[in-house]
Amino acid sequence: MKKLIIFSLLLGISFISNISYAKVNSEDKILLEKAKSYFSPLPNRVTDSKENKTSLDKINLGKALFFEKKLSLNNSMSCNTCHNLKTYGVDNQETSLGVKGKRGGRNSPTVYNAGLHLSQFWDGRAKDLEAQAGGPILNPVEMAMPDEKTVLKRLEDDSKYKNMFKKAFPNEKQPISYLNLSKSIADFEKTLVTPSKFDKFLKGNIASLNKDEKKGLRTFMEKGCITCHNGVAVGGQMYQKFGLVKPYKNAKDLGRFDLTKNEADKFVFKVPSLRNIAKTAPYFHDGKVKTLSEAVTTMGETQLGIKLSKEENKAIVDFLNSLTGEIKKEFK
Repeated sequence: MKKLIIFSLLLGISFISNISYAKVNSEDKILLEKAKSYFSPLPNRVTDSKENKTSLDKINLGKALFFEKKLSLNNSMSCNTCHNLKTYGVDNQETSLGVKGKRGGRNSPTVYNAGLHLSQFWDGRAKDLEAQAGGPILNPVEMAMPDEKTVLKRLEDDSKYKNMFKKAFPNEKQPISYLNLSKSIADFEKTLVTPSKFDKFLKGNIASLNKDEKKGLRTFMEKGCITCHNGVAVGGQMYQKFGLVKPYKNAKDLGRFDLTKNEADKFVFKVPSLRNIAKTAPYFHDGKVKTLSEAVTTMGETQLGIKLSKEENKAIVDFLNSLTGEIKKEFK
């Protein structure tokens, strides 16, 4: 009789446990389906419809150029200096230091997953990676090379680059050109994608996010962060006024207005991607915000007009940490 009672109790506990698990599992499935309506998993590399199959030779050339210090005036800087691939594509400074000891006017954004954005730079002045790649080399505050001719002369004098350009662009009479330099760096940068546990979640592995990260994802969506931070890059797909509801504390930078001279573009910037955001401090175009928690608080107030509780802030930060992706072994 005692054995029967014990067995019945165990059966009841098991039944209750299964109901609880089914409920949680159902909630997780609902969360997943909602998330999939706003976000997409990262691809293996960035491609576009007009792109021909990129050769490995172009990618290898672009990689070499990305790390090449000869592309700076005094041979001291490369693309990797400000977009360090070991530290998630940034230098973790407010603004970056150029070859002449001057600092740029805006925070250097990460190069990881950058090919997924609608444009490049905070003000979107470059339409794609190819248009962006050659800019810093000639920028007088950054790498400060005087002109394209000087850049190409340095590459032509290097037998390694002569061979690499010829392999990458075999059908061209003059393979070493500034356009081909930009194309190659862009092709390399398109390989810089960083899948994270969030991508596993979006692909159906519900257990890849822990309960705190799921709570954060739910909070992130419910509070309206997904209005601007959505899509495969969790942002990077639109322009938005910074200070939509409440003015941002730094009103010196007028954003896209400096580019377009359109009054409606004052304080408008490209919405940044939140991929690897936990690793790319300091935050915002001016690099004035040091912590992710403060950045979340600021976004709530300036963009959504809400004051997030400590619990809500922590939840969102927990979710944002799940967006930290994997860096290829060769760059660690």
